[in-house]
Amino acid sequence: MHGWTNPGDPAAAAEQAHRDAVLSHTANGVYGAMFTAAALAEAAGGGSDVHGCLATGLRVVPPRSRFARAVRFGVAAARDNADFDAVADRLHAEYGRYHWVHVLPNAALLAAALTHADGDFSLSVCRAVSGGWDTDSNGATAGSLAGLLAGAPSLLPDRWTTPLKNRLASSVPGFDSIGFDELAEQTHRLTHKEALCP
Repeated sequence: MHGWTNPGDPAAAAEQAHRDAVLSHTANGVYGAMFTAAALAEAAGGGSDVHGCLATGLRVVPPRSRFARAVRFGVAAARDNADFDAVADRLHAEYGRYHWVHVLPNAALLAAALTHADGDFSLSVCRAVSGGWDTDSNGATAGSLAGLLAGAPSLLPDRWTTPLKNRLASSVPGFDSIGFDELAEQTHRLTHKEALCP
């Protein structure tokens, strides 16, 4: 959310994500929130391709952290292998000892999926999910970034949008069955600084 509400301002997105994440996470978990927010803010600002977005995300986390190393590992694995199954095997060999929701394997997988798909929406989502671990979060994050880079929702493949019938199913009070168009409008209204900080 912080990346979407700070389009073109990765530093502000990362700072807000940091304040939010420290309530329940430490170290690499916080870096994961900051990285994702910054990468999404870069994509929302329209100023970069997927590789630039990942590089922007890396700029807001400590470069020697295990988190930054995991992202760089995922990018390198994707660049070294034309077959994504081989990429996933390499990631699981390196990070398979971690719990499936741990940020390190999921960060490596997200970076690998986005790099390997080279901005293609469908490939980004499918590679992020097919790699395993936290599939719903990884698929949603990959789709969020690749979708922002695609531009208007009408530019996304119909097979992803038509079955949803412009309705979100959610357990969050007040948001079940909201239209994606209304949710997008509410999110857009939050891009104004005064709406975020009354």
